[in-house]
Amino acid sequence: MLLQEYLYRTVRKTPDKEVLIYGENHISYGQLAAAAESIAFWINSLELEPGFRGALLTDDPFEYIAGYFGILIAGGVVVGLNSQTSVKSLQYHLDDCGASVLLAHKKFTRYFKPVVRKLNSIQGLAVTGPDPDLAWAGEIGQADLTELLDGKKAGSDSVAMSFRTSCDLAQIIYTSGTTGKPKGVMLRHSNLVANITSIVSYLHLSDKDRIMAVLPFFYVYGNSVMLTHIAVGGSLVVNQSFLYPNVILQQMVEHEVTGFSGVPSTFALLLNRSSLAKFSFPALRYLTQAGAAMSPALAVRLEKYFPGVAIYIMYGQTEASARLAYLEPSELHNRPGSIGKGIPGVCLSLLDQNGNAVPVGQTGEIVAQGENVMAGYWEQPEESAKVLRREGLWTGDLARQDEDGFFYVISRKSDIIKSGSHRIGPKEIEDTLAEHPAVHEAAVLGVADEILDERIRACIVLKDGCVCVEKELITHCRKELPAYKVPQEIQFFSELPKTATGKIKKTELKSL
Repeated sequence: MLLQEYLYRTVRKTPDKEVLIYGENHISYGQLAAAAESIAFWINSLELEPGFRGALLTDDPFEYIAGYFGILIAGGVVVGLNSQTSVKSLQYHLDDCGASVLLAHKKFTRYFKPVVRKLNSIQGLAVTGPDPDLAWAGEIGQADLTELLDGKKAGSDSVAMSFRTSCDLAQIIYTSGTTGKPKGVMLRHSNLVANITSIVSYLHLSDKDRIMAVLPFFYVYGNSVMLTHIAVGGSLVVNQSFLYPNVILQQMVEHEVTGFSGVPSTFALLLNRSSLAKFSFPALRYLTQAGAAMSPALAVRLEKYFPGVAIYIMYGQTEASARLAYLEPSELHNRPGSIGKGIPGVCLSLLDQNGNAVPVGQTGEIVAQGENVMAGYWEQPEESAKVLRREGLWTGDLARQDEDGFFYVISRKSDIIKSGSHRIGPKEIEDTLAEHPAVHEAAVLGVADEILDERIRACIVLKDGCVCVEKELITHCRKELPAYKVPQEIQFFSELPKTATGKIKKTELKSL
């Protein structure tokens, strides 16, 4: 199955149903399909080979989703670009994937104008109008993306579908690059379809679901939210700016959303920096959390503010099309800190560095097998071979398993703190700090130390209006943790540095 078939399935059934709501805009499935076909018709005029890479640089939801399906319909591979970019970063990504087409919002002209003519691979450029000035692009094929989105260029009968199979690449998603240069994760149609099928199953999604989409679509979690809801004929209410969380809460009420997906920092903002207690959400059915580990204390607070709402703690990686494990909501109290078990269709195991299974209760690396596992890293066979081994996908995450088979992540291998003779995972310390009533957010890392090799540094953001000193937090940790896990230093911040997808940049904190 190809991803675009999900879109056409709903168009044939209910073309007038809303697929996208953002601001004052309401877009139907029929409008989305027409816009995607119009984009595909223009791309076809460029006479590109099937499997070309089509890049997207826009923060407009309609532009992004229409471009996404337009590239697929034309037989291409989608490359969603981080909208928080720079000239250097954009040039790296476009050059690395060899993009033939760039669909962009005109607000990003200052980034792509210095880049496009330097890249021999770019053969087509479509930018939002009205009347975008693209004379500088020279011989490159040009189009007004606003005009294409009107859907008047082509109907389904006039778009020549490129022959593709489920084994072909559908998408390249770049890793965040927090520990090195970003790598392009190659995902086949079959990888993404397997991921969609599993998530739809355990979340019990249907065409009645309406998700509050706050995560960027270029991020694998946001990409999964988008695809799963289009797959079932559901709707997306989109607001990807968290500057005003109360606005998002109000939209959840007004549009009767049934689901909300976020990373831990998303939920921390809702709990600590919004008027959440003043709202009620009678239509809300479930919450999902992934992207980073959520502290048990934060999960407990979520239950208080969302009574009767199913809370799914999830775990995954870009390399797995998004999802690898989830914890059933009924186990939230019984298994605090657990990521649950493998999703349907995924087998997880804990192995030592030699590929041997580790006993219950001991630490090993999570290794995954499933149809959703990536094809590899784009043009990086050596890096691919490091993680795609005979046993499956080696995730780089260290965990333990209890007697009932539930997994508990301890740390990323790269985040392990080497202090004296100890190897310390930061998550337990972060969870302990999160239990303090004054703490909004905590990140724990190791920094160079002449005696210990690394000393433990805790980086703290306090809740608004709260006052707390270093000694108080260290005393709190001493009550809950063994002495060798107690931070040697506490630093306070107004905000922690994060990627566009909400992950804390620990390497940046180390240098402060």
